[in-house]
Amino acid sequence: MSSTPTGRTGAEYLVGVAVRAHGLRGELVVEVHTDAPDERFVPGASLIAQRPGGPAGTLTVESARPHSGRLLVRFVEAPDRAAADALRGTRLLIPADAIAPPEDDEEFHVHQLEGLRAELEDGTVVGSVREVVHGPGGDMLVVARPERSDALVPFVLAIVPTVDLAAGRLVLTPPEGLLD
Repeated sequence: MSSTPTGRTGAEYLVGVAVRAHGLRGELVVEVHTDAPDERFVPGASLIAQRPGGPAGTLTVESARPHSGRLLVRFVEAPDRAAADALRGTRLLIPADAIAPPEDDEEFHVHQLEGLRAELEDGTVVGSVREVVHGPGGDMLVVARPERSDALVPFVLAIVPTVDLAAGRLVLTPPEGLLD
């Protein structure tokens, strides 16, 4: 999976969120929302920056390094801590056309899964995929269910044997109690 849709018109995808400033030299802690941070956060990469309540701008990656499960990223446009701190909460996006389709038919980008109808083998609709959460034990589908709380479904072949992008659905074979 590569990135999370932004909720816009589908033209851009979320690859990270600036969480907070780190240190005095303008580094930002970035929560990663892509399986390809080594491609998205390379020096010279240009990202669309959507600040809360503000217009979109552009940030250019100066450097990036791993740190406690996140990235520490320095942007050319944020040379010091004050400038980095002003970017807190900024959503980091890329254009949709920057994402190549997966080479393997068994792989999917997050934006391809979100919005799919989730149904059981007998065709009973459970809900729709609201989000994909990357956890230490693997990916989880957050299935929004009408008039019920969201269900967390492990995105593994045994439970999600079919993903049919053309039909806009995926099939669930949940173990007993998973959807209760």
